[in-house]
Amino acid sequence: MHTVERVPGEELAPGTVTAERREPGPDAPLIGVLALQGDVLEHLRMLAEAGARAVPVKRAAELAGLDGLVIPGGESTTIGRLADLYGLLDPIRARIGDGLPVFGTCAGAILLASSALSADGTPSAQPLLGVMDTVVRRNAFGRQVDSAELDVGVEGLEGGPVRVAFIRAPWIESAGPGVEVLATVATPAGDKIVVARQGRLLASAFHPELTGDARLHRLFVDLARRSRQDREPN
Repeated sequence: MHTVERVPGEELAPGTVTAERREPGPDAPLIGVLALQGDVLEHLRMLAEAGARAVPVKRAAELAGLDGLVIPGGESTTIGRLADLYGLLDPIRARIGDGLPVFGTCAGAILLASSALSADGTPSAQPLLGVMDTVVRRNAFGRQVDSAELDVGVEGLEGGPVRVAFIRAPWIESAGPGVEVLATVATPAGDKIVVARQGRLLASAFHPELTGDARLHRLFVDLARRSRQDREPN
């Protein structure tokens, strides 16, 4: 039976999508959302709809026991500086080194990258996790007034293109040989990478949490579930 449950604090974020929440099954993975700044409530709802147990994460101790972590969209410099201030960067890197799946959306994709560029292509000096072999260009799709919803075909995702929001969105400027490109979009500068995967790391240049389509979140929940099963003793 499906029930609709609102996330505490939802009244502070009017106009956001309320996802239909399913009761998590016995194998539901525990997935955290880095809750320093950005679209935290929206990701918590979408992860719940996708069948996960979803919790906000603000402290290093809260990383323990997670089967996956989402780094949401927002302002990448702010999130990076707060993560550094809260002593989260090294613990997150350590968990990733141990095999923790991480899904970075928009600003989160920047934080996962090995290096970041400003919109004009110059290096952007900001805290990064540096765990994904990608170079990401900030605000590559333009400023707030250039925001748009687009249909993006993602390799391996059933059901046709996914409807997503590009809001001051980056793109992945380049990716190393170990990075699998899952989606590109056409731009005046040529086709640009907007979804990529490297092992258990998934990055999207857009916001999949704002348009009500939970398929990318289900893809990540399945990745986290399989990762947990791989770690469990036989």
